[in-house]
Amino acid sequence: MISDYLATHPGGVVLNDNEISYDGGRFVVTLTRPGHTRAAVADCPQGWFCFYDRTSYGYPRGRLSDCGRQDLATWGWQYRVESAHYNLTSGSVAFLYSGSRLFSVGAAARALGDVAPYRNWATHVYRYC
Repeated sequence: MISDYLATHPGGVVLNDNEISYDGGRFVVTLTRPGHTRAAVADCPQGWFCFYDRTSYGYPRGRLSDCGRQDLATWGWQYRVESAHYNLTSGSVAFLYSGSRLFSVGAAARALGDVAPYRNWATHVYRYC
């Protein structure tokens, strides 16, 4: 599974049998839900904001923590976000389509299990720190 993902999303460094890191650890992809976590539960690690390829926090999961604007195409995640979770103590992140705000998650409202009607629209994120 790791080799398949890297074939279509080159440039990553394998962290373990389920995770790939890009840009020196700025972006991490977890391919499948770890065995100890329940399905349909937001499970973003502390200190990150996460976005999921499926509704109800279905994997693969991408995670970032940097402030400011980031292009999801850098890691092949444009048009893929269907749910999101924010697990930082302050701030928020807006998911954007060509500069227009679609939805957000943050310290005040941490999780969206379904970002409808904007599933698979996000092209960028902007984290407000």
